[in-house]
Amino acid sequence: MGMNTLITSGFHLIITVFSILIVTQVMSINLSYSNEHSDMQVMMGPNSLWQSRSDCGEMAVWDVSMVMCMPIALADMSMTMLMVRGNGFANRAWQSGSRGRIDSFSTNMAMLDLGTTVGANHYLNIDLMLTTELWSVPRRGYPLLAQIGESDQSGAPYIDAQHPHSSPIMGLTFSDTIRLNEDKDFLKVFIAPRGESTDGPIAFMHRLTGIVNPNAPLGHHVGQDVGHISGSLIGGTLKLGQDRFEASIFSGAEPNPSQVDLPLERPDSFSLRYIRELGENGLFMMSFANLNDHHSSDQDHIKQRRYSLSHYYQAHFSENWSIYHSFIYGGVSEYDEIPFLSSISDEFLVKGHSNRFWGRFEALQRTPDQLMIKNQISSHERSWVYAFTLGYSRNLVSWEGAELNMGGLWTQSVLPQVFRSSYGGNPFSAQVFIQLGGMHMWDLSQR
Repeated sequence: MGMNTLITSGFHLIITVFSILIVTQVMSINLSYSNEHSDMQVMMGPNSLWQSRSDCGEMAVWDVSMVMCMPIALADMSMTMLMVRGNGFANRAWQSGSRGRIDSFSTNMAMLDLGTTVGANHYLNIDLMLTTELWSVPRRGYPLLAQIGESDQSGAPYIDAQHPHSSPIMGLTFSDTIRLNEDKDFLKVFIAPRGESTDGPIAFMHRLTGIVNPNAPLGHHVGQDVGHISGSLIGGTLKLGQDRFEASIFSGAEPNPSQVDLPLERPDSFSLRYIRELGENGLFMMSFANLNDHHSSDQDHIKQRRYSLSHYYQAHFSENWSIYHSFIYGGVSEYDEIPFLSSISDEFLVKGHSNRFWGRFEALQRTPDQLMIKNQISSHERSWVYAFTLGYSRNLVSWEGAELNMGGLWTQSVLPQVFRSSYGGNPFSAQVFIQLGGMHMWDLSQR
């Protein structure tokens, strides 16, 4: 039996064991529940997209990657929890310049999270993340000037467009969170046919400054959050006080955004991440990943390295007004066979009860070859591209942890002189959108 066959069989075995354990626990519970919050739900924090660490009660710990409270086992108190979370946009975009276009699309994700305690210290969990972007995003990607990454169904690279995420399964993760002491220190081990490697910042669709923005950052592939859809993933997180140490191995082959699949391959890459909680309102992260670049023309795959630093801060000025800030640096070597590329993203959100004012500043390096700009300068010479986005959205109605918003955004691109003839100057983009999002958690524990 070959190594790949052994690894694939091992993945299937572990996933089957996790599934049987959780389903067995769930089958033993009473699925009826009342519409009012139980004591356990209150201790789990509010049902909202806007959770923070301070919202996590006695029975929950803060999940940094998902930016939400997650259950943890307590002695002599069994529980089984079901959580549903979603965030989706219906967008209409207009762009100026010779490469601009007008198009409609929907970016979206939905999460289903089912978990149960086993004994006094274990919380087994299945997390499924879904999206319809393969069918709700245009064939050539949704409009995003100066964006690159991946190829469409015909094999043509996405240029000035963001690729859809793997559909319908964006992620499928099986985990065991093991409580270590009364201070809620824990060890979390996880396996995922498709999930988040332990590198990069908080993924843009989860971080609080990104929830309001329908667009991916331009630095998505430049050392930032591309690792959130890694395949054949095995990893762990150790939390000790305010520090978290994370490591994972995974396949360096990115999922094909134009195919419906869930391949299992031999892990050939690894990543490390360190996270430090800075009081109640701050967070610092740094990471490194070493992976095989499966897009390289080199038959043996060149090594690619990703680096990231990120800082997150939030402050609450009153019962209704809060401000959130994210600063992200990403770096990547040997991407598109370029020695090194850097990217910076700085995001803010000022959130009121009904009004949200937000923005994103981006600076990153691109080459003419990446954007298919010919006869200008050396095809691999790096130049800085800038984009400034300001957005506003207003809450129209809220109910049972969900909300319906309407909003718009304006992005001004500032390109190097050598790129401007291909774009017709410094182009701008405008979008209007409707956003539907929310989260709800049910206690399915036997009463």
